[in-house]
Amino acid sequence: MAIQTTRLSDPAVRAFVTAVNNHDREAFSAVLAPGATMADDGSERDLADWTDREIFSSNGHMDVEKEVNGGRSLVVSYRNDTWGEMRTRWSFTVDDGRISRFETGQA
Repeated sequence: MAIQTTRLSDPAVRAFVTAVNNHDREAFSAVLAPGATMADDGSERDLADWTDREIFSSNGHMDVEKEVNGGRSLVVSYRNDTWGEMRTRWSFTVDDGRISRFETGQA
């Protein structure tokens, strides 16, 4: 059973998931801290390139199954037009209300 996005505990993570699901690049950029970084399956990635490819140009969508660590760690049923659907884990570092880093990978 998915958790409604509006019920996610951490406001920055909630804004991130909302922006992804609404394909809203402006809102997505606004929730990221300057110089934000990310990793996918343990490998550092270029955030702008990765998010364009894996989220925005491929219609990425997050259905949150579980949250822990005050809402800063999620298990998500993630789907996009490139890879289809898969269970993924997401962890977020939030500083001053914005995401400074996120890591994702298969769950």
